[in-house]
Amino acid sequence: MVSPLGYLDGLTATGIILSSVIFGLMSFYHARKLEAKLLAVAGVMVIFIGLFWLGPFVDFLSIIFTGKNISPIYVYGWLSYVWVAPAIIIAMYLGSELLVPEKKKIIIGIYGILGIMFELLIFLDVSGSFTFTLNNPGQDTIDSSFNQTSPTYFLIILFLISTLIFMGIGFAVKAKQATGEIRKKFTYLSIGFIVFVVCGAIDSILPLGVAIGISRAVMMSFALFMYLGLKT
Repeated sequence: MVSPLGYLDGLTATGIILSSVIFGLMSFYHARKLEAKLLAVAGVMVIFIGLFWLGPFVDFLSIIFTGKNISPIYVYGWLSYVWVAPAIIIAMYLGSELLVPEKKKIIIGIYGILGIMFELLIFLDVSGSFTFTLNNPGQDTIDSSFNQTSPTYFLIILFLISTLIFMGIGFAVKAKQATGEIRKKFTYLSIGFIVFVVCGAIDSILPLGVAIGISRAVMMSFALFMYLGLKT
């Protein structure tokens, strides 16, 4: 039987995935109508970022339908973090295309290499990359946090800081320089990326609890801000 904490973890993870898939698919639909490539790219990115919460979502379903958690436990890490590299590469493509298109190839190349390194590390040393906690098997969902001595920890910190500076602050500066509808759209993009970075960091650092529920509730707005910022 799923515990109240397990329901909090599982339902909030489900909400993030559903909101990301819904707004991602809406982005595809409008991108096709408007022939807007960046909107389609953003749709892919939003879906990938939503899948960061696939681990708790699958674990939640596993407890409901089988009464057991995911086994072996390290599969949880793969389910959640295999999406990091494609998401950061697409995010950097989107940001460079809008902010510094002349530097696009260099930026994508650098983060492409870093993303491949991250993927190799989590597949070759998943037990060394994460600390998994499960207090009540079959009731609570698995909790994971980065091992702070692992290279994956420093890479994820780099990815979050890069996203905050390049997209969160970068789009805020663009918004300040622009006027009218363009200013509003850059503001939406800035808020969206700041929400992602702050909520993603909180989710990775804090143990499961009410704070995580609040953080994830806010995180559900990320996909909406991305959609509003790029829909036209």
